[in-house]
Parts: sequence; C-alpha cells; structure tokens
Amino acid sequence: MDLLFSLQSFLFLVFLSVYVYLHFYTTPPKKSIHTGFKIYPILGSLPGFLKNRHRFLDWTTEILRNCPTNTAVFFRPGKINGIITANPSNVEHMLKTNFENYPKGELFIYLLRDFLGGGIFNADGELWKVQRKTASYAFNTKSLRNFVMDNVSFEIHTRLVPLLARAAETGCRLDLQDVLERFAFDNICKMAFNVDPGCLGGDGKSAAEFMRAFDDAATLCSGRFLYAFRFILILKKFFNIGSERRLKDSIATVHNFADDIIRSRMENNSYEQQDDLLSRFIGNDNINSPEFLRDIIISMILAGRDTTSSALSWFFWILSSRPNVQFNILNELEAIRSRNGQSIGDTYGFDELRDMHYLQAAIMEAMRLYPPVPVDTKECLNDDVMPDGTVLRKGWFVTYHAYAMGRMETIWGKDCQEYVPERWLGEDGTCQPDSAFRYPVFHAGPRMCLGKDLAFIQMKSIAASVIERFEVDVEDKGTCPVHLLSMTLRIKGGLPVSVRKRCI
Repeated sequence: MDLLFSLQSFLFLVFLSVYVYLHFYTTPPKKSIHTGFKIYPILGSLPGFLKNRHRFLDWTTEILRNCPTNTAVFFRPGKINGIITANPSNVEHMLKTNFENYPKGELFIYLLRDFLGGGIFNADGELWKVQRKTASYAFNTKSLRNFVMDNVSFEIHTRLVPLLARAAETGCRLDLQDVLERFAFDNICKMAFNVDPGCLGGDGKSAAEFMRAFDDAATLCSGRFLYAFRFILILKKFFNIGSERRLKDSIATVHNFADDIIRSRMENNSYEQQDDLLSRFIGNDNINSPEFLRDIIISMILAGRDTTSSALSWFFWILSSRPNVQFNILNELEAIRSRNGQSIGDTYGFDELRDMHYLQAAIMEAMRLYPPVPVDTKECLNDDVMPDGTVLRKGWFVTYHAYAMGRMETIWGKDCQEYVPERWLGEDGTCQPDSAFRYPVFHAGPRMCLGKDLAFIQMKSIAASVIERFEVDVEDKGTCPVHLLSMTLRIKGGLPVSVRKRCI
C-alpha cells in the first residue's frame, strides 16, 4: 500500500513539474480556431482539463461557444483523442445518419460495466437490439400508459400531497430533490417490476439504503471518466482502495436489492401472470440469466428515477423565482379544470395532461438549460468526416454536449441563456416540439428514449398537482445551485424548500 502511494506521489510530482514549466515558463500556444482547446507539447489538452474538470460542463460550453462550428477537438496522453460537439448536424450524423459507426465503445462499457453490466444503456450490437425490441413492445401498449397513469395518481394523492401538506402545516423544510427521487423510484419499481418499495411513504428502509448506494455508485462511476491517467483507476481497482472500494460496496448493495426482486419473482412464478417490463424479459422460456435480469433492473431504475427527478428538481428551482410563469401555469390549469367541470383534488386524466401545453413548454425549457443527461459519449469505429468538416479517426471519442447545446446562440438565438417557455409555443398556443438533434434531451435516432411520453405524463402530473396546491419557496432562489455531475445532472446537496398551502 505504501509502495502504491509513493508511486502515485512520484508520478504526480513529475507531472506537476512539467505542467508548471509549460504553463508559467513557456509561451502557451494560442487557442486554435480548429480545436478550441489549448494544445501543449506532449500533454495535449490535459492541462486545461485538469484545471477545469471540476467545472467540466461550463468550461466545455465556453470552449464550444467560441469554436466556429461549435465543435472542439481534444488530444490527451494515452491516445485519448476525440471531439466534443454542440452542432446539431454533427449530432444527427452520429446518432442517426451514420449510427452504426458510433457505438458506445469498449472503454465506455468497461467504465460502467461494474454498475450497469450489460443493461440497455451500456450495451451495443445484438445485446442492445434484443433489449430495445423487448422494451419497445411494453412501452407501445395502451395498458402500460394506463398503468402509469394509475400509479402516478396513487403516488401523488396518497404519498406526495400528504407529505407536502404535513410540511406546510409543521413548517419543516424538505429536500425536494430527495422527495422527487423517492417518488420516481416507487413509480418505476411498480411500473417495471410490479414492486412497491414504499420509499416515499417512509416505510421502505431497505429501499432508502438502496437509493443511497445507487446515488453513490452512479456518482463514482461517472468520476471514472474524469481520471487524468487511466492507470490510476486500474491500480485503485486492483488494490480495492479509495473511491473504487466505496464503489464496490455501493454496487454490492444495489445488486442485493435487484437480486431480491428477481428471486421473489422467480420463486412464485408470478412473471407468468404479469405484464410488467421485468416479466417480459423473464419470458415463458426463462432463458435470461439472473445476472442479465439484474442489469435490466438497474438500467430501468436509472432511466425512470434519475432522469425525471433531475428534470423536475431544476424546474422547481427555476419556477421559484418566476412568478409570471407560475401565474401562466395556474391559469392553464384553472381553464382545464373549468372546461371539464373538475375541482382541485380531482385526478387529471390523459386528455387533461395532453392539454397542458404551457406547462409542458415550461418543463421542456427547464430541460433545455438543465438536461438530465448533459453529455453522452460514443466511439468512432472507422475514420469519418462530420458534416461541419471535422475529421475523425478510428478509436476517437465523440461526445455530444446537450448542456452546451441549450446555451448556443447559433441554435436558440440571443436569448439562449434565458428561461423562456414561450419559445416552445406556436401561434395557436400549442406546444411545438423541436428537432431531436437540436434538442437531444431524450437522445435521438435509433436510441431515442422509449419512455419519453411516459416521462411527460409523470412530470406534468406531479408539477400540476404540486403547483395548484402549494407554494414552493426555494432557499436562496437567486443563486444557481451547484450541479453534481453524475450519470444525470443532480443538484449538489439537494434542493431545500419550504412549502405553504396555496390560497385558492
């Protein structure tokens, strides 16, 4: 252990000496209009990466904004080369036009394999196609939509609203991000596995332990992408020390939770009578291994819990300082209630949710600025040329930057950094979706998110039910929260709020 520490310290000092010399005692190279990043001899763009990796999203957004085609090329020691792009034409090329040339890639899969295994978000080729085909059958059924509507309604009226009402009566503060994550966790477990962990209700102790471990595992796995040198990760993993030891413990807790679900389902053969996602993957022939089913469960939880809770957390933070947007949402909800002869407390049906155009625009605008998945990386299989002329070599990384794209004047105009829900509304007041390649919040092309429509059902149901009943006051609403770059864009330290019943 002492030898490993000494080796790491020696290598760090060598690197630091080289960096200081190049940074302070030589003339730094001018920023290239072709790459955007400062490229140093031997070290490439590594010094800039080390200096800014704690603010990776904002740093790379600044870089891309100053590039002629919003695409930057990077080079780092260890043959880590690639591009980062916020150009819609390039995004369409990699996600659709030349889709087969841009898989997840071996390194991406390796870094996430311990956590996600061979689940749909960490799979390529036939393994991905099989999972995609099975899942698409379930998402395209009317029965699943109705199932989601019923579950969301149950969770709102029996758990979420009573929880917020108690907070309003007692004056206690809540971490709204935590509340939304627990809501989404209960909902995805019921939808995907027909299991109610009761996490939002406060009676699911094992579920709460799982959620803590899941958050830790997702954050630590994401941190693997930010290592300056890959051999440091390999050594930490081999000796089971530091963050890799914490990651291993967290993954063990996550796996135990998922294994319990599978074991319960298999022992009583209940999958034969169920139509949830897990039952579809088990199938009557029961050919999929427990390990594969575990990967399915973890991927579904990641998709169903972390993305919607991230989007709504940022949405409620934005909303807290914009009474005009709240006013417009309330007017829309009141008009829908009046038109259908409903009162507050009645359940919104699918048709009512579909008519919430301004609310959907407000949520979409929040996700434009704070996309749940801010960056996504592929690998280039064969040499290629992007539509903007950027040359790619085999084995290079190709990252599209959804967070930066939401802040590009070339895409959204001069008000690109302002929150303007009206940009999504047509002249008739209906919400008009944009190209998925300009707005890749739900991915695009063959890997487009299957749960997009169901996500909007959940998000609009929650937002409408909360806004019409409560005033949510965010602590320090004028200061943008620090984001935590995990597998999704979470708010670091949560979102502390106080709640008051709205005067009707």
